[in-house]
Formats: sequence, C-alpha cells, structure tokens
Amino acid sequence: MNRPRFLLALDQGTSSSRSILFDTQGRVVAMAQREFRQIFPQPGWVEHDPREIWNSQLATAQEALGKAGVGAADVAALGITNQRETTLVWNRGTGEPLCNAIVWQDRRTEPACAALRARGFEAMVRERTGLVIDAYFSGTKLKWILDNVPGARDAAKRGELAFGTVDCWLAWQLTGGAAHATDVSNASRTLLFDIHRNQWDDELLAMLDIPHEVLPEVHASSHLYGHTQAGLFGAPIAIGGMAGDQQSALFGQACFSAGLAKNTYGTGCFMLMHTGEECRASSNGLITTSAAQINATPEYALEGSVFIGGAVVQWLRDGLHAIKGSEAVQNLAESVPDSGGVMFVPAFTGLGAPYWKPDARGAILGLSRGTTVAHIARAALESIAFQSAALLQAMSRDLAGSGGVTELRVDGGACVNNLLMQFQADLLGIPVVRPKVIETTALGAAYLAGLSCGVYASLDELAAHWQAERVFHPTMSRQRAGELMQNWEHAVAQTVL
Repeated sequence: MNRPRFLLALDQGTSSSRSILFDTQGRVVAMAQREFRQIFPQPGWVEHDPREIWNSQLATAQEALGKAGVGAADVAALGITNQRETTLVWNRGTGEPLCNAIVWQDRRTEPACAALRARGFEAMVRERTGLVIDAYFSGTKLKWILDNVPGARDAAKRGELAFGTVDCWLAWQLTGGAAHATDVSNASRTLLFDIHRNQWDDELLAMLDIPHEVLPEVHASSHLYGHTQAGLFGAPIAIGGMAGDQQSALFGQACFSAGLAKNTYGTGCFMLMHTGEECRASSNGLITTSAAQINATPEYALEGSVFIGGAVVQWLRDGLHAIKGSEAVQNLAESVPDSGGVMFVPAFTGLGAPYWKPDARGAILGLSRGTTVAHIARAALESIAFQSAALLQAMSRDLAGSGGVTELRVDGGACVNNLLMQFQADLLGIPVVRPKVIETTALGAAYLAGLSCGVYASLDELAAHWQAERVFHPTMSRQRAGELMQNWEHAVAQTVL
C-alpha cells in the first residue's frame, strides 16, 4: 500500500512565520502560524531577531505536521518562501547571527543609495539587475552591516561570515550549515546579481564593496538544496524549492507563461506579470525581476509594489478607531453607495511603483460637510484598487503592441473583500479571478518542491490543479473608470508638498 504523499511549505513572512501542509492536489491539510517581534531601534529602522525567525518557523513546521498526524516519511519534500530583501549575516563556524536582520522596510541606507545615484550608477544597476537603486533592496543593507558592525568587514574577507536573505538563513539552519544557498528569485533582489547571466556580478560587488566570500550559491527555484537534519522532524526531509514570496505567489497562481499576471493584497500590494524568457525593461516605473525558475533557463517578470495596501484598513482600525476589526470595513464601506467624492491616498511611507515618490505623504481629499466615516472607509478600500490599477496601466504601457493582460489573478488576505475585488475589476476593465486556494505563496513553494522530487511531471499538471472560486466581471463604463483614474492621479499629485 502506497503511503500518502504531502508537501510542506515554510512561509516566512514579515510579521509571522507560517507552515502549511498540502496534499499533492494542492489542497491545504494543516496550517500553523506564529507572530514574532518587530524591532524599531530608531525612526526608519526595522529589524528582526534571526533566532526568532528560525525558532518560530521551526515550531510552526513541527506543529503543522503534528496537527495532521503526518511524519517526515510521509512528506515528499519541503519548499521555502520568504519575505524578500531582508538581510542577515552570520558566522560560518558558529552559526550565530552577527546582528539583527535588517528588514526590507528599513530605510537607513537611503543616504548611501542617494550617493550611488549621484555617482552615476543608476543606469548600470537597472541594466544588470532590473532594479532601481533604493534602500528597499538587500545590497546596501549588507554593506551597512559590514561597515558598521565592528570587525565585520575583516571577518568577511577572511571567509568567516555568510550573507543571506531569509530563505538562505532557513536552509542553513535546516541543514545544520550544510547548505549556504539561495534561488534566483531572491538573488535578483540584492542589487548584486546579473539577471541576464544568472550570476553574481563583479562590478556590482565592487560598487558596494562586498567581498565574494560572503555570498551563497545560487540555484534554480526548483532544486534539491539538501536535506533537513534528522532530529528536527524525526527523519530527513528533502528541501526541494525556494522562491521569494511574490515570485512564489506568481508560481502558485499557475502564471507560468508570458502575459499572465497576479496581484497579492497584503500589507502592501505586489503585482507581477510573467514575461517568459524575455527580460523586458520598464519605461513606466516598474522593475524587472527574475521569476521562479524550474531549471537553468532564465524567466522574468515585471513587478510593481504598492507600499500601503491592506495596511490602510489597519490604520482605520488602530489610528482612527473607525472600526473595531479589519473584517468590519466592508460593511461600513457598503453603507454608502460611493465615496461621496472623497479620495484617500495612503502615502504613509511614500509612494512606490509606478510613482516612486519617497517624500509623498498621505492625504484625504474631497471632504465636504456631508462626509462621514463610511465615505472615508470606502475611499480607503478604493485606494487599494486605484493603486493596483495604476500598476496594471503601467504594465500595459510597457507591453504596448504585444497584447495586454486579459485577466488578473488575485490572492492575499484582502482579496476576500468582494467590494474591493468588484471595484478592482471595474477600474481595470478585465475580469478579476479569485482562486479556490488563496494561500498561493505557500502553494508556489510546495509546487516548486514537488517538481524537484518528481511528485509532478510538468507545469501542465500543476496548471490543471488551479481552479477559480469566483470571477468578478467589470460592470462600469470605460468612460467612468477613466474619469475615476483621472481623479486619482490628481489626488496623487497633491501628496508631494
């Protein structure tokens, strides 16, 4: 009798660690989640304790297996997906972190980025990496650690230190230091990686004064990275996949070919469109990134990042105390037929793509004597859709002449909000499709692991698993949608003083 086969996904996020056990049909069997501390040493700085990341992730993996009554022998492989750009450095001999992880949201290296831009590196960085020079990415964080932790740079040159993003740190811990490796999707977020040649770049390393000795090996996203230590789960489990969270969600949404796009509605919103083997540069404020790869052939995506998505609902709850819980926002917003002319631009931390305005600040415009908190709540929800529509419009301009996006696949916590999804479809003028399994980030990691160990034979087999739960069709006239987007752009223009 054949044993049941499962795939385990470790989903290491910015505010919590989760583990999800899937069956081979992509259905959730068991799940566990633990939050961990957010550390703010000073304004603009955001850190995590690497030990808390590891301990919380390990605990959730063990808990998920325990809930399902599944042993390590029943798990074909595990995959890792992670918050991207967060930067860790540790001692190769002891495995001890050199300092706290510097989180992707951290802005301490913006002066260093401004200096690089002033020295004329922007064009080279964009051509090699597909990225803009910004504190968001890992490279300047790594340089900061080497420059500011006493003795770090000399130790790095002696080969005593290891750098990695969160996936790399977890793989090191899981294998007891046997694997110091990352995948192309995470490497492509460092400012150090040539996405055309799929390798670390000497000129970029020189630009940031990063020694080669600290760097991990880079592999395809679907790859046998090693095996977990036997003591962690009772027996070794193959580590068969790795991908940054947004590329993993693109894979979990079965967006395997050019023109397919997904939007993840989380704290922020991240829209990725697969461009196949074509590394397409953006002229409209997007970045180019490596998509998850199943072999040595490079694959790419256009990406736009909205810094404040679902976080605007948290602000309504915690800042304005307008709602008691995030789930109450839809009922409050639906209590009015529209936003009453109110426009809410939630630029609390500046504006990301396609605007890239770090000095923008939040604004609520169009207030009148008749405005209520319900109008503001509706405008807050609509702001998520407006920002995402601006991303898709930028993608469409980049794709001019080669066909546009015909549907948008959605995931993330806020995609369960029907009002938001309908408004999104109305603005875009294309169907918005919510899948049956919205845990697509973890599912992508599980699929990558399953491919590497032979659970799945092909991408076609995975595509056949993907199923829609609901399709939101546009009902608004294109003229009205255009007028609303013009109003939005006018509001955005008011946010930079």
